[in-house]
Amino acid sequence: MITVEHVCVSFRSEHQKKWFGSSRTQVLFDVNLTIPKGSCVGILGESGSGKSTLGRVICGLLKPDSGNVSIDGVSIYGDKKGKKLLQQKLSVVFQDYTTSANPRFSMKEILLEGIRARERKGEQVKDVDAELSHLLSLVGLDDSFLPRFPHELSGGQLQRVCIARAVACKPELILFDEAISSLDAHTQVQIMDLLQELKEKLSLTYLFITHDLTSITYLCDEVLFLYHGHVTDHRPVSTLSQTTDDYAKKLLQSIFIYDNEKLDEAAATAAGL
Repeated sequence: MITVEHVCVSFRSEHQKKWFGSSRTQVLFDVNLTIPKGSCVGILGESGSGKSTLGRVICGLLKPDSGNVSIDGVSIYGDKKGKKLLQQKLSVVFQDYTTSANPRFSMKEILLEGIRARERKGEQVKDVDAELSHLLSLVGLDDSFLPRFPHELSGGQLQRVCIARAVACKPELILFDEAISSLDAHTQVQIMDLLQELKEKLSLTYLFITHDLTSITYLCDEVLFLYHGHVTDHRPVSTLSQTTDDYAKKLLQSIFIYDNEKLDEAAATAAGL
């Protein structure tokens, strides 16, 4: 569905004179990626690895220095048809649900943003109230949330509304940019279960950007490891244990250490220590 070919991105370096400085810092180096329809592909990397920059390139928000991004075979930067196609088929859910939801908007108004985006595609929503109820039910909420404002919801509830807004556009692809990293562990699992359910029910394709390998193994079919702008490995999640990449091995080892610490903590609690 999405193809990224030889994408390179650099930014103008800081601490140089505004008009005369020409130094640039390379952020992405020859990145290649294919997102098959109906799959969930994860982009994994630490802070500063370039994963959010890659997400912006794929969303059509940042034109790369070189390379190409296409959707259904149409270039999104070299063809106006491709950019329009991307706008019709892509939705985004961001990490910071507090800033992606207007604090002065009720949940009804926030969801109406998504419905209006669908109407701009040419689809007329005849019964808006019924559609609002349907969207909330998809994410495990009810109509009592419609008049509420962002500060009246928990983080998990507000992110559910943001997911419902993304779904309201009737996209084929949803990009999640660290969409669960600000939530507590229990809520993260609930949201990931919800995302799996929506993916199957609505035949969606996901691009999941995160720094957390645990969520990748829980949700994704494939994972691309990004380290300082370089792709170090790209493989099915089912074959993670077979990786020969040192960076991927390091992240896998960190999960084993974390899980063992949690098991020790649980055992100590059970023993009354």
